[in-house]
Amino acid sequence: MRIIKKALFLLGVALALLITYLLMNAYNFKSKQITVEAVTPVKIDKSAIQNFSKALQIKTVSPENTVDFDSVEFKKFNDFVSETYPLMDSLLEKKIFNSFSHLYYWQGTDASLKPILMMGHLDVVPIIEKNLPEWKVAPFSGAIENDTIWGRGAIDDKVGVIGIMEAVELLLKQNYTPKRSYYFAFGHDEEIGGPNGAIAMAKYLKEQGVTVEFIMDEGGVIADGLIPDITKEVALIGTAEKGYLTLNLAVKIEGGHSSMPGKETDIDVMSNAITRLKNNQLQPKITIPLQGFMEYLGPEMPFVNKVVFANSGLLEPLILNLYENSASGNALIRTTTSPTIFNSGIKDNIIPQRANATVNFRVLPETTIDDVITHVKTTINDERITITKGATITEASSLSKTDSFGFNALNKTILQLFPEVLVSPNLVVGATDSRHYKDISDDIYRFSPIHLNDNTKKSFHGLNERLAVADFYDAIQFYVQLIKNTNETS
Repeated sequence: MRIIKKALFLLGVALALLITYLLMNAYNFKSKQITVEAVTPVKIDKSAIQNFSKALQIKTVSPENTVDFDSVEFKKFNDFVSETYPLMDSLLEKKIFNSFSHLYYWQGTDASLKPILMMGHLDVVPIIEKNLPEWKVAPFSGAIENDTIWGRGAIDDKVGVIGIMEAVELLLKQNYTPKRSYYFAFGHDEEIGGPNGAIAMAKYLKEQGVTVEFIMDEGGVIADGLIPDITKEVALIGTAEKGYLTLNLAVKIEGGHSSMPGKETDIDVMSNAITRLKNNQLQPKITIPLQGFMEYLGPEMPFVNKVVFANSGLLEPLILNLYENSASGNALIRTTTSPTIFNSGIKDNIIPQRANATVNFRVLPETTIDDVITHVKTTINDERITITKGATITEASSLSKTDSFGFNALNKTILQLFPEVLVSPNLVVGATDSRHYKDISDDIYRFSPIHLNDNTKKSFHGLNERLAVADFYDAIQFYVQLIKNTNETS
């Protein structure tokens, strides 16, 4: 009995020490949010929203099949840019790559300051014809209704392209001369991997020996109600992005008449392979970008959440379990496995001889493409299935710093214009053109100064893409202020 009491006493002491340890970590888990003075917004001409509307009316679609590429529409966009932004077009050094991608150079007065590269892409994803009746407003109308502008590209990513162009044109009208030099790169084929746009421009800059202080592209947004247990809006700055890998699976087995099926058909084999991949995905883990996300937002959460995130090393299994419960959370902790295409058969009474499947993986930082391929081969474990790589393959990005000039400039600019928001680093789960510029800067940040909520985020690559007119004006303000802020020394 005495031994049991002693064991219970020691267990109680251990539990008390554990609780004390957890609470002390939570107590020392201090806010990383900064305070800055708000700035007076610059006056923006109302013609800006009309310019944005015209840009959305140009059907700069990047089709999967290059034979469907409509060069006439991209030529229209070239003409639109030259006509709408004459100062930017004439006063900045301009180069065109593969007819439709634009690279501008705005030379500053102080050569000792490293340049900054600001990016966007002018192409958009196609509209699915059968979904047209579900669009409330025609997808290329650029219509402005009820303080909202509608159209494919409103979010992804003509707001970035036109927002930057409007900001630069405005500053040029004011005879603004920067100390630091700037590059502005606008690719025309980001939606299909950037082979003729971003890749060509990045190669040119690398060959010219250009290195920049930091790069800014699309990626994060101001999340409104999208972060569980955070009531404030959160500006998410992407400090890393996941890698991209598509694998094509194929199997060939003798077919025949459906009345005499063999023990296994190619559909059986392929279905089993896909099922094994879905049921045996790569293990979840807390990467450095997610750790940064917890460090910036954990202190702003309710007490229980704060205790959990303050002790992420000890409570990692609990955190991973919580994140796995939602699709968006799961994407932050795991290399995701997404079967996207399955083809086999041509007639209901014929057993097909071939089956093909396509599986897309978004690869976590600290995991390599080779890691994923090894996992796939081991998991499928069927020599009848051949595995080949898709055309677009990109390793996960390296991590950009949060104690750098670039991150601090973005943080400051966001809070000057949106003083009530919280700011946090984040992992971007999609792919951006910025990945092609990794050789010209160690720090790449991905952020668009627009608000997304549970409704509008669904229009991204989906139906009824739209943006609040106020968000577009805010974007121009943001790019103007960022240029001004980055003229401080690094």
